[in-house]
Amino acid sequence: MAVPVMSEVVANGQHPDILFWVGCSGSFDQRAQKITRAFAEILTKTGTSFAILGKEEMCNGDPARRAGNEFMFQMMAYQNIQILNNYGVKKIVTACPHCFNILKNEYPHLGGHYEVIHHSTFLQQLIDEGKIVLKEGGEFKGKKITYHDSCYLGRANNIYEAPRKVLEALDAELLEMKRCRSKGFCCGAGGAQMFKEEEKGNKRINIERTEEAIGTGATIVAAACPFCNTMLTDGVKAAEKEDNVKVMDIAELIAMSMQ
Repeated sequence: MAVPVMSEVVANGQHPDILFWVGCSGSFDQRAQKITRAFAEILTKTGTSFAILGKEEMCNGDPARRAGNEFMFQMMAYQNIQILNNYGVKKIVTACPHCFNILKNEYPHLGGHYEVIHHSTFLQQLIDEGKIVLKEGGEFKGKKITYHDSCYLGRANNIYEAPRKVLEALDAELLEMKRCRSKGFCCGAGGAQMFKEEEKGNKRINIERTEEAIGTGATIVAAACPFCNTMLTDGVKAAEKEDNVKVMDIAELIAMSMQ
């Protein structure tokens, strides 16, 4: 798959409209790479002018800051900001709410001022503009889908409608979990918990959340965050429901349904 890289594009005298920030999960995690590929396919099919940083992209520093290593975070952030500003980047789209939150809300304090959009909002815009054309009677028509609100997308940035509007475009039956929207329940990966063992308790957070998702009767659990995807997938495996329930990112659902 040919994905434009910022250094090559700029060397040719072009300036893409959007920088697609891939993030650590989207770059290195095998499962999340499929989400990255799906979103890049959508951008390509819709004729969106975009590029990625490629090897110049560092981790945004969110896990370091959440885990308490402020020095490491600032080192990473300043390096990223220098690269982004050198390329004159104005608009960033990312498929990870952790990247979205830190680039949008925390980079400005260090001199990184960009328009940052989460891919759920961007997908909704493309659908509203008629750039994404879905197949008639696509494979998700009438399927039961439940959507898990990512903490950094929902409670931290108040984005609840965009991912649901994207799912509604699929003509599926959207089932809400009891704890959703502003009362949503964490998947268990936030606050750098993704990278450590959990504290002692009687049940893992991701197991509890997955039980809620399965309890809706949905056959697809839709997520808009690679961390949530990992945690919920582990939960589905633990419940031995892999044959009946699939965890998918909204970008994958749209990519599979496009004409």
